[in-house]
Amino acid sequence: MANTSSRTLRLLSLLQTHRFWPGVELASRLDVSDRTLRRDVERLRELGYPVTSSRGVEGGYQLGSGGSMPPLVVDEDEAIAMVVALGQTASAQSGALADSTLSALSKVVQVLPARLRRRAEALRAVTVDSPFAEAPEVEASVLGAIAQAIRDAERIRFSYTARGGASAGERARRHVEPHQLVTVGRRWYLLAFDLERADWRSFRLDRLTEPLGTKSLFRRREIPGGDAAAYVRAGLSGRAQGHRLVTVVEAPAADVESRIGRWTRVEDLGDGRCRVTGEAPDIGFLLLGMGLVGAPFTVEEAGPEVREAMASWAARFTAAAGGGGANSAVTVG
Repeated sequence: MANTSSRTLRLLSLLQTHRFWPGVELASRLDVSDRTLRRDVERLRELGYPVTSSRGVEGGYQLGSGGSMPPLVVDEDEAIAMVVALGQTASAQSGALADSTLSALSKVVQVLPARLRRRAEALRAVTVDSPFAEAPEVEASVLGAIAQAIRDAERIRFSYTARGGASAGERARRHVEPHQLVTVGRRWYLLAFDLERADWRSFRLDRLTEPLGTKSLFRRREIPGGDAAAYVRAGLSGRAQGHRLVTVVEAPAADVESRIGRWTRVEDLGDGRCRVTGEAPDIGFLLLGMGLVGAPFTVEEAGPEVREAMASWAARFTAAAGGGGANSAVTVG
């Protein structure tokens, strides 16, 4: 007998081929008992597919209105993982390839069952993407629950471990108005208005658990500065683990802005040059960004750790390229 997932996928495919399937014939085609068939049908219903049934000797099953869609049977974790992966791929691309990826993402979302589609669409709508965000270090169910609360403007409570606190005793319950999800490097952050502290806060999602809706709606507040990603990055840059890199790039500001402007500040200096200021908790995130610029640049400001990382990267890349005598495109002042 096939495993549950593959059998459920085959059941959905069969339901799409005929308007009505007698129960006995459908069970025979799947090589399962009537009881197993009923469980598989119930699983499809839980996923949001409208399967209707009739009892009696001539009883059977059929896919209801709105159910004639490509067979995509996934759970919540898998659905959110697909949306995150395709969204991040599109963020790292440009031009026609990015458009094609976004088109694929839209098609994937459209063929999800209704309940999962609402979660996936909410996640897309409330996330500020970063071109270098990797797979989320949080549970998909946490991402989905928070995204839904942001979209619905619903206050939530959750358990949170503050920076430096790892023991269960140092966890605290927080009560917030969630406004935006932001990705920075390999981390996900929730920008929210903390009701107990009466101020804006950003929360790392890998330190957040048990998000619960309160069924209390709120009126959306104006985010300080109007930019959620900038607000989160500014908060990170003031912490001890934050790193800063300021460079002058030999390329027009508009070109640089289109490549890395979503997570850096780009200042037009005229004469086809611009100043780029990047801040992040991960040095690799900063260096990857400058690699995407595709133009020579000079370092104006960087800490010792950033400079050491740049020299290490340069040596490894030069060695990998055979140590050729190509002109350096980077000047560290």
